[in-house]
Amino acid sequence: MNLFHIDTEKCNKDGICAVECPAHIIEMTGDGPVPATGAEEFCIACGHCVAVCPQGALTLSILAPQDCLDMDKDLVLDERQTEHFLRSRRSIRRYKDRPVPRDLFEKALTIACCAPSGSNRQPVKWLVVDKKEDVHTIGGHVINWMRYLLHKSPETAKALKMDALVEAWDKGSDRICRDAPQLVFAHASNEFGSASADCHTALAYLELALTGFGLGSCWAGYVNYAAGQWPDLKKMLALPETHTCHGALMVGFPKFHYLRAPRRNAPDIRYHG
Repeated sequence: MNLFHIDTEKCNKDGICAVECPAHIIEMTGDGPVPATGAEEFCIACGHCVAVCPQGALTLSILAPQDCLDMDKDLVLDERQTEHFLRSRRSIRRYKDRPVPRDLFEKALTIACCAPSGSNRQPVKWLVVDKKEDVHTIGGHVINWMRYLLHKSPETAKALKMDALVEAWDKGSDRICRDAPQLVFAHASNEFGSASADCHTALAYLELALTGFGLGSCWAGYVNYAAGQWPDLKKMLALPETHTCHGALMVGFPKFHYLRAPRRNAPDIRYHG
């Protein structure tokens, strides 16, 4: 199959697809756009050519205009709405005792999968733990990892407040997974040089997307650290040997709703030159 097909009745030969192509694999001719030599090898399947064509004249072998989400000008955020959306995000550490419906979560996750990745390779894989008892078991593994570190490297462990976290756990207070009903792990194959950045970006997208579905989240840093170090937790998660977990989120329905967005530090900027 050809890399792309042009509807000659729609194409006005404006050349926008060729200019926008990040891989520079579209050439303009008198008859319209054509694939450059070796185009199939260098195409990253980003879909820019399909998305940018004003006439909807270009169909990529893996993507047609009708497969895309049409941009609705009425839904584009203005400056004020953008600030409100991003500043209203909070890290949620108190959750309702209510499971997260899989269909609802998967809608948010589908949006998160639109996050950019290096060369559009989309390496991020997801592991979802949505049984509360399993989440609690994971918290227990993290605590056992902390007990080990408190014995092995007490100064380092205490600097990270692990002694207080273990003490709280022993008293029945879960400050590891915060009694969240669900944990989500983002992992990727070590063959991808951008795997860490790709997973972090996808998790950030997911954290933002969840708010639109009435859900909240918080980064589970201790869980992620232990996932790469503690044998019992690694065994439970059973990630492929060639994969690294680059982040984890607690997810659930927020128990409380925030009425204000606190200030943060102003950007620390230096312009070059």
